[in-house]
Amino acid sequence: MRIASVILFVFSSLSSLAQDQPEAYILKSIYFGGGSYYVDEYQYEELKHLVDSVKDIRDYTITIHSHTDNIGGAAYNEWLSQMRGDEVIQKLLNLEFKSNQIEKRDFGQFNPVYDNNTWEGRRKNRRVDIIFWPVVM
Repeated sequence: MRIASVILFVFSSLSSLAQDQPEAYILKSIYFGGGSYYVDEYQYEELKHLVDSVKDIRDYTITIHSHTDNIGGAAYNEWLSQMRGDEVIQKLLNLEFKSNQIEKRDFGQFNPVYDNNTWEGRRKNRRVDIIFWPVVM
């Protein structure tokens, strides 16, 4: 089963003595099967489509947040989280982003967004969030 990805444009205000301007970031999530760190072709194509659709996106900085559900031990989930994050970074490098644009944070089974006591929550926690931050000059 594929989960439709949601691209979120979130706006927050910057406090500045000179000006108030909105800062937008773009969030793209890649979902995985249990125990897997394979990025399937469908999700890779969605990522490519996003990259192609946002003007100057290669000028953004990127934060990768990798997650797992709570099935398996903490050490295994830490490793799996790292592997998921590394796979997504490789996909971004294939799309001509530079490694110095990318920061990675592996959370493993800790800090879940969804309830790991339910099948649906575990499914949603098996993901890597890619956060594109515009460079503010």
